[in-house]
Amino acid sequence: MKTVNILIEALPYIKKFHKKKILIKYGGHAMIDENAMESTARDTVLLKYVGMEPIVVHGGGPEISRSMNKMGKEPQFIEGLRITDEETMEIVKMVLVGKINTTIVSKICLHGGRGIGLSGKDSRLIMARKKDPHVITNRETGEKKHVDLGLVGEIESVNPEVIEMLTENNYIPIISPIGVDENARTLNLNADTVAGEIASRVDAEKLIILTDVPGILEDPANPDTLIKKINISEVGELVKSGIITEGMLPKTMTCAQALQDGVKSAHIIDGRIQHSILLEIFTKKGIGTMISK
Repeated sequence: MKTVNILIEALPYIKKFHKKKILIKYGGHAMIDENAMESTARDTVLLKYVGMEPIVVHGGGPEISRSMNKMGKEPQFIEGLRITDEETMEIVKMVLVGKINTTIVSKICLHGGRGIGLSGKDSRLIMARKKDPHVITNRETGEKKHVDLGLVGEIESVNPEVIEMLTENNYIPIISPIGVDENARTLNLNADTVAGEIASRVDAEKLIILTDVPGILEDPANPDTLIKKINISEVGELVKSGIITEGMLPKTMTCAQALQDGVKSAHIIDGRIQHSILLEIFTKKGIGTMISK
């Protein structure tokens, strides 16, 4: 009966999200831990089989840094942004497109899904431009310095045509966060931003960001202080009060922007928990932080 009750609880959500696009951003533990990756891939396939249209965007920052170290190249960051020269860009492409993307595709296919890998370069899916020089302010002197981040991009447009074609034919698109400029130059993009932009352009019902924390916490040191639901109107105050800070800030702002651009709800959840996606979508309690309008 416990199993039956679980299925009954899930039924309204299956009905509500039937034929709806669910954008899942793979990140953190859900990508680097073998068991978590298996669980996440299986959950993604299950969404497809109960009638939803999952789309995956993945990151890969830690893996890129590990590969750079192996090749004797030291990763360099300016306020969390990776400086990406030509050599680093080759490593980024190798890791994101050649390793992580193909691994996720394989896992999806292993569990019966029709996974197909893409990058932002395919069919000019993500058009971008090179980021302007980053401004660093010296805290002591107040002096401003402009630093060129290299081949780091900002999204200009997303062409959802290829994604629509794939989802209509029962494929699960798995997208690497690199873009292309008007001169066919490859640019490194922030994976959370890519997920939010694509979710908006394909009219996704949900944007789900998998990370390594339970969600937005009132006290970052105490996982029991999880904020289960917030309204988009509350985000500014939570940022001002210092509750949303550091790594959670860009994720939350991505969610807020996606909601303003038409996504119905956004979720920041713990990818370390087995079947976290299913628990968030198919249960009344959920497990992470849901942000809505």
